Formats: sequence, structure tokens, C-alpha cells
Amino acid sequence: MDLIELRGSDRDWMPALGELFFDVIDGGGSLGFLEDIDEAQMREYWEGVFDQLGPRHRLWIAREGDRALGTVQLSICGKPNGRHRAEVQKLMVHRDARRRGLAAQLMAALETAARGQALSLLVLDTEAQSAAETFYQSQGFQRTGEIPFFATSPQGELRATALYWKRLE
Repeated sequence: MDLIELRGSDRDWMPALGELFFDVIDGGGSLGFLEDIDEAQMREYWEGVFDQLGPRHRLWIAREGDRALGTVQLSICGKPNGRHRAEVQKLMVHRDARRRGLAAQLMAALETAARGQALSLLVLDTEAQSAAETFYQSQGFQRTGEIPFFATSPQGELRATALYWKRLE
């Protein structure tokens, strides 16, 4: 298994990313989509991500051969008063690859890149009372609070989101 950063021209990863995406949603992951997502919606999402890739939006994958086992994105704020911060987005790990340290490796790559771009603050949101909360806390993120009824789960239930931040030294 290795980690690579994808570029906008790496669209040949689309099928592998699609398989990962569907696996996470089928497992109940809160990615902003409902369980009835189809291939066209998935492709539209990933095309949008690839279109954004560049200095202010970055994407890493954990892979084994041509299989995407996990992914994470870093979106750097472009506003003049926020260029020191970025948002962690869409950390995903395939259900078959969990409990192997992939999420921690993806976050380590993201944080190394963030420090290399002189960022000092990372923010994220995740489903409240989820396993993801425990993971982010183990990575040094601080919980600020939660917003009730924030997002619909893949199954259509309203759920709260928890807000987190981490200061990078």
C-alpha cells in the first residue's frame, strides 16, 4: 500500500474512486449523498473534485495497485483573512481496509502538506456521535460543538454534525 497525491489529469482513477465512494455510502458513511446515489451523480462529484485540484485543493489516495483503499482532501481557504487555514474533506476508507492505519496515514500526508504550505489551522465537520469523531480526537483535533439536524444520513435521517479544529505548529 502506498499514498499518492492526484492531479487534475489523473481521471483514470475515477472507477476506483467510485468503488470506494459507493462502499463508504453503502456502509452508512455521511458524504453528503443519499443511499440512492447513482453512477452519474458519483461521476459528477468526482469530476468536480478533479476540476478543483491545484494549489488550493489537493487530493490523496491510499492505494494497492489500481485499487483505491482510502482518500482525503485538503481545501485551502482563498480569502485574504483565511489563507492560514484549510478544511479537511471527505476522509474515506474502504470497509475492507479499515483498522490498518490508512486514515492516520492519509491525515499525516495531509498535515505534512499543510505545514509545507505554511498553514496553521485545520478545520472539519463530521457526523456527531460517529466513529469518525473518536478518530479525529485521536489525531489531536479539538471539538468545538455541534449543529443539530445538520445533514441527512444516506438513509434519510436528520443527524447532527460536530465541528473540529486543529492548530498546526
